[in-house]
Amino acid sequence: MARGNLNSGTLSKKDLPKAKLSKESLQKFGKLLSYVKPYRAKFIAGFFFLVIASLTQLAFPAFLKALLDATQGRYNQVIPKQFRSLMYVGLGAMCIQLIGAIVSFFRVTFFVQVSEKTVADIRRDTFFKLITLDMNFFSNRRVGELNSRISADLSQIQDAITSIFAEMIRQTIIIIGGLTFLVIISPRLTAVMILSIPILIISAKYFGRFIRKLARETQDKLAESNTVVEETLQGIANVKAFVNEAFEAKRYTDIIKDVVRLSIKGSIFRGLFSSFITFVMFGGIFCMIWYGATLIGDPTSGFTFPALFGFILYSAFVSAAMGNLPELYASMQRAIGASERVLEILDEKGENISINETDNAIKEKIEGNLEFRDVQFHYPSRPEIEVLKGVSFEAKAGQKVAIVGPSGSGKSTTAALILQFYHPQSGELLFDGKPAAEYLLTDIRNQVAVVPQDVMLFGGSIRDNIAYGKLSASEEEIIQAAKQANAHDFVTGFPEAYDTIVGERGVKLSGGQRQRIAIARALLKNPAILILDEATSSLDSESERLVQEALEVLMKNRTSIIIAHRLSTIREADQIIVLEKGEIIERGSHDELVKNEGGLYKYLSGLQYVTEGPLT
Repeated sequence: MARGNLNSGTLSKKDLPKAKLSKESLQKFGKLLSYVKPYRAKFIAGFFFLVIASLTQLAFPAFLKALLDATQGRYNQVIPKQFRSLMYVGLGAMCIQLIGAIVSFFRVTFFVQVSEKTVADIRRDTFFKLITLDMNFFSNRRVGELNSRISADLSQIQDAITSIFAEMIRQTIIIIGGLTFLVIISPRLTAVMILSIPILIISAKYFGRFIRKLARETQDKLAESNTVVEETLQGIANVKAFVNEAFEAKRYTDIIKDVVRLSIKGSIFRGLFSSFITFVMFGGIFCMIWYGATLIGDPTSGFTFPALFGFILYSAFVSAAMGNLPELYASMQRAIGASERVLEILDEKGENISINETDNAIKEKIEGNLEFRDVQFHYPSRPEIEVLKGVSFEAKAGQKVAIVGPSGSGKSTTAALILQFYHPQSGELLFDGKPAAEYLLTDIRNQVAVVPQDVMLFGGSIRDNIAYGKLSASEEEIIQAAKQANAHDFVTGFPEAYDTIVGERGVKLSGGQRQRIAIARALLKNPAILILDEATSSLDSESERLVQEALEVLMKNRTSIIIAHRLSTIREADQIIVLEKGEIIERGSHDELVKNEGGLYKYLSGLQYVTEGPLT
């Protein structure tokens, strides 16, 4: 059981990594904003409506002040005389707020439309880029991480375009406009209010950082407790078999105690911080009102109660806007961090494969002649381990070539090279006597099919999975392929027949059934070169017999590269190649190789004789 692993489930947006706002990071974010260009007209209109909506919001306290002034016979000299009555001031305020409501609707609608379409374009291009990247990219990354790029990261970018960016602009306008109005109303009172701002900012920065640290520690401990629960329940049979219920109970109790301790500690500091902020804020407001009342009491100041009321409202607007900025800033940091991770994918060099299906049609036919010529290969992520060391062999069109050897000898790597998942560091592969590099990548893969040991079916129907070998296949072609693969009988035995849903990765089918679906898929593809990678190694005897019969049909009249542990499946191969530690140490027919008393093939066949009977 793992002791320290934390639950690495779905991260909330607050848990996403942040990026520092720098010129470089903003430039990267700007690359993604280039996706906004096709929709710039609506974006500009939304920005215009955003400014208007912010200004109408700023006008609200001014109109309230004007209403109070009107009750005392005071009127703004800018307003024409005929419109200085209380009724006109009220109607003017209502009209401005109505305009604000209308433009807010268009602002939200336009920004949402732009963000949805923009992020859909980014999401599409990211997925297109992902599926055209080479296998080395995927070997160094987890599927969950890549899925997070398309889900969590792009959602964060969408939030930035939809609301974060707009809110930062809106709050900035409110702060600048609000401070301007405050200075106009009373410079002295504004100075009193501003004195409390540094105290709030500094305390919020340091207290907030400490509280966030405690919150993260609490969440980590809680995640650790979830891991204990998950491990214990998944391995409940082992827990009971070893009578370790008490151990697991103590392990869980200890973590829960830490969660409680950290939670209480966090609540104490949050309480202190909240009390401090409340005291500073309300104390500042009280001092401001106190000083304002003093000014009202001084006839020479010219300061009135409506002015104080308007000042308090603008102060509330400015304070709320300032309070929102730190969270908006943090959200923008997360969005920029997300954009950097998405751009990492978009900037990757993909394989030369078109997303347009018609562009990938076969342009140069391969007859099926295959040759490895002094191939040396190591995986890019493990350059210190040479997997193939000068491997050379040839398979003529229509021949069956078997590759055997211990685990780790390079058998499956050979199959990956044929499919052009990887490319050798030296030496070359030739198809019909022509280097692989001279063919289009799609031409090679369109004419090579693989039936693996662990068949992965998509979660749709049996029909969809068979048709994956040829998307344009007719119903008759699908059924014919299933019959040749010995799959038609069991498929029609299901109530939904070919419409049967196979479940995630094909879990609703047995191993033998999945293998036969994979064979039917390969038959439908009609490849020039076939790769069988341990295709029968994990099947029972009856399933193996049915699959073997289907494989015989599949291998007929096409070049077949058979990678096998069960040597009984390759006795009829035209050539058997024995690999050990990346080198070919033997080659020949089955009859020739079993006569070599000191050979590895003879040794392997002797081991299998004990469990499976004689191979000859």
